[in-house]
Amino acid sequence: MRILLAVASRHHGTWEMGEVAADVLRTRGHEVVQRAPEDVEDLDGYDAVLLGSAVYTAHWLPAARELTHRCGEELLARPVWLFSSGLATQPANAANSPLEIRALCERIGARGHRSFRGRLDRAALSFAERAIIAGGRAREGDHRDMAAVAAWAGEVADALARPAGGAAPASIAS
Repeated sequence: MRILLAVASRHHGTWEMGEVAADVLRTRGHEVVQRAPEDVEDLDGYDAVLLGSAVYTAHWLPAARELTHRCGEELLARPVWLFSSGLATQPANAANSPLEIRALCERIGARGHRSFRGRLDRAALSFAERAIIAGGRAREGDHRDMAAVAAWAGEVADALARPAGGAAPASIAS
């Protein structure tokens, strides 16, 4: 199966999470093309899509949101999973749950969304980003759980291996 893995990332942390997912999917026999959302014109030639974004001020990055508008009908026609990488505090923190994600999942027929902790390096942030982070009291450091990302990608691979219409496990359908 040929899979598009589109990842919107400002400081490369979410992109690296996408690389982990891509590696898992490749070991499971899939061809994976990883691209930035702004580099995706259409979904021709892709059987499935994983779309991820860093979360800033409780929203996905514009490039990821724009891809869902540009290719909305095409996304509806294939299996799609979403993932987010947010503040390096707690994964259930509201700042890690993009405000638009429920509506987005419904609009494009996503089979699931997973939120992961992110990486925070204040030195790499702009002044405006540092001001926003200060208000969120986020902890600096790399809090990404790459094993959890790999496990999630394995669950997606399992779902793709099931016959069409097979139920997805609850852990990736929520």
